[in-house]
Amino acid sequence: MANTQPVIYTVSRLNTVVPLMLEQEMGLVWLAAEISNLVQHSSGHWYFTLKDQQAQIKAAMFKGQNRRVSFRPQNGQQILVQGQLSLYEARGDYQLIVEKMQPAGDGLLQMKLDALKTQLTAEGLFDPLRKRPLPLQPKKIGIITSPTGAAIHDMLTILARRDPSLPIILYPSAVQGESAALALVKALETAWQRNECELLIIGRGGGSLEDLWCFNDERVVRAIASSPIPIVSAVGHETDVTLSDFAADLRAPTPSAAAELVSRDQQQQLHKLGQHQHRLQQAIQLRLQQYQLSWQQKFARLNIQNPEFQLRQKIQRQDELQSRLERAITQKIVQARQQWGIQHQRLQQQSPDKLVPVLAKQHAYLYQRLLRIIQNRLSDREQTLSRLSSQLHALSPLQVLARGYSVTTNNKGELIRNSQQVTDGEKLHIRLHQGTLHVRAEKES
Repeated sequence: MANTQPVIYTVSRLNTVVPLMLEQEMGLVWLAAEISNLVQHSSGHWYFTLKDQQAQIKAAMFKGQNRRVSFRPQNGQQILVQGQLSLYEARGDYQLIVEKMQPAGDGLLQMKLDALKTQLTAEGLFDPLRKRPLPLQPKKIGIITSPTGAAIHDMLTILARRDPSLPIILYPSAVQGESAALALVKALETAWQRNECELLIIGRGGGSLEDLWCFNDERVVRAIASSPIPIVSAVGHETDVTLSDFAADLRAPTPSAAAELVSRDQQQQLHKLGQHQHRLQQAIQLRLQQYQLSWQQKFARLNIQNPEFQLRQKIQRQDELQSRLERAITQKIVQARQQWGIQHQRLQQQSPDKLVPVLAKQHAYLYQRLLRIIQNRLSDREQTLSRLSSQLHALSPLQVLARGYSVTTNNKGELIRNSQQVTDGEKLHIRLHQGTLHVRAEKES
């Protein structure tokens, strides 16, 4: 068996490999400890020792990370830190490179908050696609908060100023303490059961993380996410963020901002109403003018197409033709008489006894032919008049009604051409050839 040669490190090489092994093996760790030997270097970096009753470890927090720390750490203070295990190669010191630092109480709460947020995010409770749009003009809103806190006073003041006609329902609840979470859930359930509001606001004024903790309670967050009524979360100040904010349909920076978001500005509404009223009046006036012009045009066309008008026109035309015919007949008779007089005079002058019978026969023939022409003309005119009268009668609306058709109108006298013009139960008037029916509409489902 071959001998295995041992791996020989230099100190530098060992101190280079160990940090990599520590970081890969341990990753990020949370550590609760007491801070001591704190040195805040002029470079901005912090160096200190973390200890408990049995052990200690050196730590460093560089200025890129410590700028986000919201408090000034002090020696002897209990803190919660998150960081990576490493090794300071120059001295071989085992140390923790700190990335986050919080006071121990808030820190533990923050750890719990981060874990719950990760869990609920994985479940999809905070998915933006689940959020619903808020009603643009809610008829009634509900507020879930403490009835004695400053938040309800601020919201009611703003709502009374902006939209005094908007009804407000208060669902009182504790918003701080151990019983607050259960009280908030109960208030939400009450609002759902009563189902009298189109929108809910849940929240309170500012406070510490511990004061606001009930809005991070899993029961409250799940209740908000499952609410059948859209919810606006308005917890704390603008910098305060709770899990309720992520679960709600909308987060308001403050309770006052929530009141601004859900209410309508009365002055703005009155201004818009005035604009709408002015535009409506203009539109009505223009529409009336258009209707009047259209009515006049249709009335003129209706007069032209009126059977009585057409009949008068035909009668007048017939009288005119008859007058022309009578004048023509009279003229023809006059001409015939004149011709006969000329011929008779010639006959008297010439006395052609043989031509008298021929001329008499010719005269009789011409006379009969003239009468036939006159009769034919009269017959043609009568046939034309009869045909036009028949056509006019066929086009008469009364004739259409006589064939079984009807005309349907509503109470306003408007013609019904489409079933979409009629609402269920609307009273209609059906005009028949003889008489009128008054009926109620029943639309097919």
